[in-house]
Amino acid sequence: MTIPVWMLLGFAMWTLLLLLFTVGIYRWSRIFTGRVAIRNFPADAAGGDDWYKRATRAHANCIENLPVFGAIVFGLQAGGVTGTLVDALAATVLAARVCQSLVHACFVHTDSVASVRFGFYFVQFICFAWLAGIIVVRHL
Repeated sequence: MTIPVWMLLGFAMWTLLLLLFTVGIYRWSRIFTGRVAIRNFPADAAGGDDWYKRATRAHANCIENLPVFGAIVFGLQAGGVTGTLVDALAATVLAARVCQSLVHACFVHTDSVASVRFGFYFVQFICFAWLAGIIVVRHL
């Protein structure tokens, strides 16, 4: 497997781990201890502690960006596009995603925290655009 495929797998696994160790533990610990009923977590309501709300949003953000990265990695694979730069950009996407999620879930939302979180997202965005550009340029 290529580095971008490994990074896509890592992104998917990070998304699952984030769900399990934040949202999952929060919800299931309350359900299994009888503090709340399972129906108390409707999909369209944002309830719970502040960190839980942030973790839920961090997980949702992973889910929103996973298909974008997946499409780019598919384009790389389908086009046979490889190289050190491609590998570095793909690895940077995963590292920035993990950092963004951790900042989102672990720190109280302030202007500074939001700026740091956005910085990590912007790094991913630049990498996405750069990778897409490499695909296009290699096939023109």
